Amino acid sequence: MSKKVFEALKWASSFLKSAGRDENAGELLLRYRLNVSRAHLLSSLRDELSEEVYDQFEADVKQHVEGVPVQHIIGYEEFYGRRFKVNKEVLIPRPETEELVEGIVERVQRIFSTQPVEVVDVGTGSGAIAITLALELSTAAVTATDIAQASLDVANHNAKTLGAPVDFLCGDLLQPLIQQNKKIDVLVSNPPYIPDEDATTLSNVVKDHEPSRALFGGQDGLDFYRRFMEELPLVMNKKGIIGFEVGVGQAQTVANMLNETFPTAKVEVVYDINGKDRMVFVELN
Repeated sequence: MSKKVFEALKWASSFLKSAGRDENAGELLLRYRLNVSRAHLLSSLRDELSEEVYDQFEADVKQHVEGVPVQHIIGYEEFYGRRFKVNKEVLIPRPETEELVEGIVERVQRIFSTQPVEVVDVGTGSGAIAITLALELSTAAVTATDIAQASLDVANHNAKTLGAPVDFLCGDLLQPLIQQNKKIDVLVSNPPYIPDEDATTLSNVVKDHEPSRALFGGQDGLDFYRRFMEELPLVMNKKGIIGFEVGVGQAQTVANMLNETFPTAKVEVVYDINGKDRMVFVELN
């Protein structure tokens, strides 16, 4: 019994809703199976789906209901208008992280203008931040670090696919740079910041399918920021920019840490599009 596009979407939407999942996931999954844009999908609501496509789509929707992230089923996530491969070895890039990137781009252009800058993304995962900065800032030489080679393999694939010149280093936080005695102008990081005890409240889509090394930051979620305070003074140039993504409610604490580490710096907490205290930026001078 063949189904029309709108019937398939309607079924998926109610099935997902009743399972407590995002009902828009059906549209993404059907677009993936048909390999069409959103506009194309919406203009073909009365078209018939082949039985093969419908069966695959139904299986995809059921997989998502069981907790598999949509991005793992389709194999990618969009970030800053580009498509990044993702799998269970990397955190799926989130829309709010685009705002962190935007904040860095704006500051680099304002503070360094056309000067060449050394930029480092720590804990790069899929490479979304590093690759985007390399493509958006023609003056930047971008390096990305990650503790897991499996994550760097994904990031490397994304850099090659998108034609981004990024150097990848395997190692813990800033250690690869400290060992090389490397000095940098810009540091950006979206480190693990979820408090360990919050593991019980996380959706199984996140908890069971994204790497816990990229999620949890110790008892209060701030362990990585504490380590950054020890390592940052060893790598930052006198004039520079630091940008962190933080968990909701952590921004002021992280800002205080940075003020203590860099007493003469300008430190600001920036709220994301949803009104959450999501970023902390530092201007060193």
